[in-house]
Amino acid sequence: EFKALLEGYAQGLNDYAAKHPGDVLVRDAFPVTTLDHVTTQVLSLAVISGVDQVLSNLFAGKVRTALPATGGSNAIAIHSSRTTDGKTYLAINSHQPLEGPVAWYEAHLASEEGWNILGGLFPGSPVINHGCNPYLGWAHTINYQDKIDVYQLETNPANPKQYRFDGQWLDLEEKDVKLKVKVGAGIRIGVKRKAYWSRYGATVRTEKGTFAVSLAANRDIRGVEQWYRMNKARTFSEFRRALQMLAIPGFNIVYADRYDTIYYVSNGKLPRRNPAYDWAGTLPGNTSQTVWREFHPFGDLPQLINPASGYLFNTNHTPFNATAPADNLHARDFDPTMGYETKDNNRSRRFTELITRAGKLSYDDFKGIKYDLQLPARLAYPTDITAVFDLGPDEYPDLQTTLAKLKRWNRRGDADNRDALVFLLAYTRVTDQVEAAGGSSYVNRKIDKEVCVAALRYARDYLIRHFGTLEVALGDYQKLVRGDTELPVAGLPDVMAAMATGPYRGGRVRANQGESYIQLVRFSKDGSEIETISPYGASNHPDSPHYADQMELFVQQRTKKMTLDKAQVLKEAERVYHPNGLRDEKSKQ
Repeated sequence: EFKALLEGYAQGLNDYAAKHPGDVLVRDAFPVTTLDHVTTQVLSLAVISGVDQVLSNLFAGKVRTALPATGGSNAIAIHSSRTTDGKTYLAINSHQPLEGPVAWYEAHLASEEGWNILGGLFPGSPVINHGCNPYLGWAHTINYQDKIDVYQLETNPANPKQYRFDGQWLDLEEKDVKLKVKVGAGIRIGVKRKAYWSRYGATVRTEKGTFAVSLAANRDIRGVEQWYRMNKARTFSEFRRALQMLAIPGFNIVYADRYDTIYYVSNGKLPRRNPAYDWAGTLPGNTSQTVWREFHPFGDLPQLINPASGYLFNTNHTPFNATAPADNLHARDFDPTMGYETKDNNRSRRFTELITRAGKLSYDDFKGIKYDLQLPARLAYPTDITAVFDLGPDEYPDLQTTLAKLKRWNRRGDADNRDALVFLLAYTRVTDQVEAAGGSSYVNRKIDKEVCVAALRYARDYLIRHFGTLEVALGDYQKLVRGDTELPVAGLPDVMAAMATGPYRGGRVRANQGESYIQLVRFSKDGSEIETISPYGASNHPDSPHYADQMELFVQQRTKKMTLDKAQVLKEAERVYHPNGLRDEKSKQ
């Protein structure tokens, strides 16, 4: 059944490529086969698990496991016992890049075999990755269990292609890999490289030694099939049965349905590891004691269903703060070699502030939490520059005006906020310096006073140089840009409605990651009510009227109504067509 789905998907891609050759960027990629597709999906899940960063670190001589990626995501489920209208709420709010290969786009898939779902997916996915059907829905956020192990092999001094394993020298498996390397405009040459494999998995030889990388993501080809089963589930039992495949190697899942069930699991395909070793670092690659062969069953993972508090959430923080304190799980009850995150972040702290002071939530209250732009009372940035708030104007006379703005700032990220930029520019300056020095801004470090002073001077000078004044609104500095459309956009790193930026022009920046595809759902016994929004529009073609037609709604924190009613969709469709052009007319057949 699933192979047939992949064959149909590949046929659609090939038909479209044949009819639209101008859209084909890599000509020899077509025709696409089902094997191509499955291979790509396995690679994608390995990259999402962090293998690209691990390999980069190995070849750069930085032998360590993957670190959390930048950005973040939010997922919230509210039980009907906690809502004023008696409906169950779900917020699907992943913070992805706004453009590129891992930017969400929206699709509604409907078949005559029980498949009817609306949500977000990445280019190349034949299924919805998170969204809702008439019965249930779920949201994903990235989680940070220990998904990858790195081993240093003990190689034979007399033969570097042999490694010691339980007292014996074993040969590395070796094969030639053919690659095409781009050496100039339109010029590619073929090269050969050696690929190696050991008892631990894929193996690389570097100047620092020979290392193997072991992960679950490249040991299962059924990840997309699991999403397909999740797409078609009609009850919580069917949904949980799909999760028990354990083919998707990670992601938090926050779930809600029309039957008044809310659920959370920090999902993962996690190996059973020998507790005698430190799995957080590089492992000895000379013994079978560090080889894992089995995985934890689904029941071993942190998960909660219908807690008394009436809510579940995750913002890429610890799974042991998923609801009210009285209902939470405890890290001590789980295998420590799973390597689960144990820290909170700004968004988890702010959500807790909002939910604990609220009683029953109206739908507007729920939206207010999801779109909140306030940092928590106690900040939780890993790169801790809170020392800036302790600086005295008498001690730094040249910074008196700058410090006055900082102390006046209400710690919000509204587009019209005229005090936020002093902090944002200083914070960005420090994190950029950390990254440039080869570190990670997502590793906890407290920044000393003098570095904070230098960052504030940088912020002051930046504003004067580019704007001629310190009185600059956040939205005059950061923009949502597509084509000729340029709009002020709200958001700061790690607020609930987060936004990160990259270079633009004239001292300004453009939004490039954070609030992206958003879906808000209300479930009742009658089905689902759905609102969604994308940062730009439903098309990536500049000549399309839908290239940028959602931008105004997006920056205003507003949504559009959506439906799962296929008849209504076809009735209101602008165009009905087939990828190979066999049917391309306005008739609603």
